[in-house]
Amino acid sequence: MIVITGAAGFIGSNFVATLNEMGVSQIAICDFFETGEKWRNLAKAAFVDVIPPALLLDWLRRQNTVQAVIHMAAISATTATDGDLVMDTNFRLSVALLDHCAAANIPLMFASSASVYGNGDGGFDDDISCAGVLNLRPLNLYGWSKRQFDYVVADRIERGAALPPTCVGLRFFNVFGPNEYHKQEMMSIVAKIADPISRGESITLFKSHRDGVADGDQRRDFVYVKDAVEAAMSLLKSGQTGIFNVGTGVARSFRELAEATFAAYGRPPQIEYVDMPAGMQPKYQYFTEAKIGRLRASGYQTPFAPLEVSVAAYVEGYLGREDRYR
Repeated sequence: MIVITGAAGFIGSNFVATLNEMGVSQIAICDFFETGEKWRNLAKAAFVDVIPPALLLDWLRRQNTVQAVIHMAAISATTATDGDLVMDTNFRLSVALLDHCAAANIPLMFASSASVYGNGDGGFDDDISCAGVLNLRPLNLYGWSKRQFDYVVADRIERGAALPPTCVGLRFFNVFGPNEYHKQEMMSIVAKIADPISRGESITLFKSHRDGVADGDQRRDFVYVKDAVEAAMSLLKSGQTGIFNVGTGVARSFRELAEATFAAYGRPPQIEYVDMPAGMQPKYQYFTEAKIGRLRASGYQTPFAPLEVSVAAYVEGYLGREDRYR
């Protein structure tokens, strides 16, 4: 049995789909479904149990067939402001799962985030030392909550304290792909601009408010969700312990991302630039690019698809179809 938390979410549901494609259906999913369309992320999935998040730890204590816990659950909005709720969800639950998996000898994989790197001035090195983690300066509450759990793992590694037999943290960079639609304003740019482009309309991107950076030339390490999950599964199988960047290692601009989306629809680019909201400007990341040396050293050598190829696959396989779900 494999347990996936956040299984109805974006990356979590893609883990379920990937496991199903590998022939694995003995999956217990843990998530909130709420009242929207989030359930559609799992409408095609094979799984054998559904666990309410509040009951997860009690459920785990009664099991003896759990082979791994893939912990993707989190409040992932970078605009979240309820510190108590974010820390309870993103930090305390993660620590509790870490303790349980260590005691029960169960491999644990968990989601960290590239948001821990803040504005990137300190680089994007997935150093697992306590000092390396503490040197990170996230720009928002979400990133801080992720950094604090990374620190707990780093501290236990340095002290030789109890850890699961495999303990893998994933610092996801800008992941995009099918099943992200419930995220609304937190969806990727590709998902947001697909419908206007398909209707022949222009789209908007943020102007730059930093000297030396042109409008639309803000850069991110965009990674297709299928590539991200494949890399993660390789890490889980390898028996590694540590925290790893999951990105392509190549930063691309939002303008290039938009142009790739227009090209996937066979339309010429029509891009207008608008001012970024004033409240967002101090917290905005202008550049992210994963250092993936440790990921490669773990044994994962599969190339990440170029941005244009990934965007075309997303549009042709999902966004351009009536059924957009994986």
